[in-house]
Amino acid sequence: MPVTLHELSPWSMFLSADILVKAVMVGLAVASLLTWTILIAKTIELSSARKRLRAALRRAAEARSLAEAQRALGSGDGVLSALLAAALREARLSAGISSDVGIKERAASSFGEIARAEARRIRFGMGLLATIGATAPFVGLFGTVWGIMNSFIGISKSQTTNLAVVTPGIAEALLATAIGLAAAIPAVIIYNHFARVTKGHLELVARASGAASRLLSRDLDRGHGGVPLARGGGVT
Repeated sequence: MPVTLHELSPWSMFLSADILVKAVMVGLAVASLLTWTILIAKTIELSSARKRLRAALRRAAEARSLAEAQRALGSGDGVLSALLAAALREARLSAGISSDVGIKERAASSFGEIARAEARRIRFGMGLLATIGATAPFVGLFGTVWGIMNSFIGISKSQTTNLAVVTPGIAEALLATAIGLAAAIPAVIIYNHFARVTKGHLELVARASGAASRLLSRDLDRGHGGVPLARGGGVT
């Protein structure tokens, strides 16, 4: 049953659309919902992660050794704690069998792995945002093309060009493009926002890696000064 002019609301157009166009609209609506869900979840996650890392850097700023920094951080499971643990582990495993340069190189390799793991964790979900932003307009356009094609077929069958008959089908088809843009534009904006925020967080991770590296270097130098690294990984 064709939609009359006074019934041209988004909901009535959706109900009157072809089944494939409806599927496109529903898919785009789900994509839009995912976009806003990611926005809320990632905002909370990134804000919390940056706050914890900044606090950890402040607590460890005055530490003179890896063990002292670990005590300052307590039993946390953050990035800086993981970096300190990696440095202590490498110093303990390499004690007496490797030069300071070798210890620092292997510790730097461990730091890089931890930083990459943190980058993967913090970027989780951003790939979906990029996909939605890139594909949603084209998915909506596909629904529009399909809907307009069906409208032209209907016009041909009815053998009339009356606007009251032509307009509803075209409007239904264009609604798919509108929903596609409504899904894509926020996804692109949110993705770019999180790209900037993520970059800032990874700069903090780099600062944490540098802090752990400096503490390891101090421990190694202190060991040569007559205060060796303890078996447990700290400084005695």
